Amino acid sequence: METNLDLSRWREKPKGVDYRRWTIVSTGLRQMLANRVFRWLLFLAWTAGVLIAIFGFAFTQSVASGGWLESAASSFGPRAEAVVSALGALVTLYPDICIHGLFTLVFWWHSYLGLGLSLVALTIMVPHLVARDRASNALTIYLSRPLTSGDYLLGKLGIIIGVLLLLWTGPLVLGWLLSMLLAPNREFIAYSFSPLLRALGFNAIALVVLATISLGVSALNRSSRNTIILWIGLWLIVGSVAKVPDSPAWLRCASFSHDLSEVRQTVFRLDTALTDAGAKLPFLNQRFADNLKKSGEMAQATDVGGALAGLGVLTVLSSVVFLRKLRPE
Repeated sequence: METNLDLSRWREKPKGVDYRRWTIVSTGLRQMLANRVFRWLLFLAWTAGVLIAIFGFAFTQSVASGGWLESAASSFGPRAEAVVSALGALVTLYPDICIHGLFTLVFWWHSYLGLGLSLVALTIMVPHLVARDRASNALTIYLSRPLTSGDYLLGKLGIIIGVLLLLWTGPLVLGWLLSMLLAPNREFIAYSFSPLLRALGFNAIALVVLATISLGVSALNRSSRNTIILWIGLWLIVGSVAKVPDSPAWLRCASFSHDLSEVRQTVFRLDTALTDAGAKLPFLNQRFADNLKKSGEMAQATDVGGALAGLGVLTVLSSVVFLRKLRPE
């Protein structure tokens, strides 16, 4: 039986290294999207984004002249109308405190949810980053020319960035944009934009830290099971030990979750927002104002320098582990 060989020249255009990088990213994201738990995480994340939009819309419309809150108050008599008018006047006179403070509080709460969902997603993702490639000797294929170790790193970082964009950054930005679409004036946009930038800043810091540590943990062991145990240990066990009263400072700094909490307090400046509200707003109830000041004092970071040093050490160690293990075996 004769076999005809096609010896014609291959004329298709090479897809290049960027295509191979994108293949790593898209394959990893498809694997995550196929996971049922991750789809539930997506549902929770985008539900939170919708709730931010609902809060922002309700707040902007409630204090606007002729808004739904003013219309509803007219049904409850003069006292209710006076309370609503006073609330609107308070926001008008102190927009830097009221609008800035409320959105700071909302984005601060959302950072807990976004970080928590991201950590759960990384628990699912960690074995797929490097550990399984090492176990199956896939690194030999991935690191063959023209794809380099840097391209492989960019591909894996792309997976992590994509997941955090889906679970944290995307819902945050969408919620703010939707809440500002029908804002009655530009003050709401101006005074809520700074809290948004702070929220995105903390998001970026957490992205760098989590991406580096998760890559280092994934590269440390070839076993998927051991990789998950190590990740959970660094996240939950070390984090729980760091919360024990009178624990050594070095032990607290060894917990990336504790360090990120300290950075959160510094970046968002919730303590300043609460203290300013208690000191400057003309509250009739002095006890409420004092409680705001005390809450602001409790929200202050206690050791942000140590937290940054701890995150720096964890990031460097994780990078060293990842780069040493990133070689064909």
